[in-house]
Amino acid sequence: MALSALSPPPPPSFTTTTTTTSKLLHPTATVSPRININNNCLSAAAATLAPAAQCKWRTHVSFFSGLLSNNKTKNAEVIKEELLEAIAPLDRGAEASPEDQQTIDQIARKLEAVNPTKEPLKSNLLNGKWELIYTTSQSILQTSRPKLLRSRTNYQAINADTLRAQNMESGPFFNQVPPIQTDDSVPPPEAMVTADLTPLNAKKVAVKFDFFKLGGLIPVKAPDRARGELEITYLDEELRVSRGDKGNLFILKMVDPSYRIPT
Repeated sequence: MALSALSPPPPPSFTTTTTTTSKLLHPTATVSPRININNNCLSAAAATLAPAAQCKWRTHVSFFSGLLSNNKTKNAEVIKEELLEAIAPLDRGAEASPEDQQTIDQIARKLEAVNPTKEPLKSNLLNGKWELIYTTSQSILQTSRPKLLRSRTNYQAINADTLRAQNMESGPFFNQVPPIQTDDSVPPPEAMVTADLTPLNAKKVAVKFDFFKLGGLIPVKAPDRARGELEITYLDEELRVSRGDKGNLFILKMVDPSYRIPT
């Protein structure tokens, strides 16, 4: 709180030439110089400091605040490396044991604790195409199918400004699907679904899927039950961590920040 909004009453004047009881109770004579309480460097916590000391104190506060911010960024980078190393051998989570899932969850929680983007739904970092690199969702991983029949890659695109999302899945027979993407290094999707997003707060949305497209071409209206909630718990320019309303964890990496969902 600024000192001008809550200034203490000025101290009584006192003499520097007497120590008698009467003089202390009824101060007169020579007055010691007072602190200028309107000095721009003052704060409520430093009201008794001399102006020069107050300026120095504020400089130190600014320095340490910047240092803490830098340490937070460095910590996030270290945790991200740890997370990516733990995820790498798990085939997006399909090969994860319960112990692996617990380890990934613990590392993800450490990363969430240093999240630099407190209101991700208001951030441009959310826009673009993301690749799913880990999840605990068995329906997405298709673990009930033989490995050869599971999807190979899952993408999710988000337009934060239009509140639209798009999930794309490429399967084992993607070479039979007409190439509809310009980047030939990315296999064309075998299945696609679009959704409307309704913000519930600054980092949580309700998701309502509207259309599936089989083979990327044939539209099928999604059933009304195809809905859920998603909370974005970590976001930077490279990585996104989200948690679903059914308890599933989703970790995605950015692959194309310029991508926008077709209207």
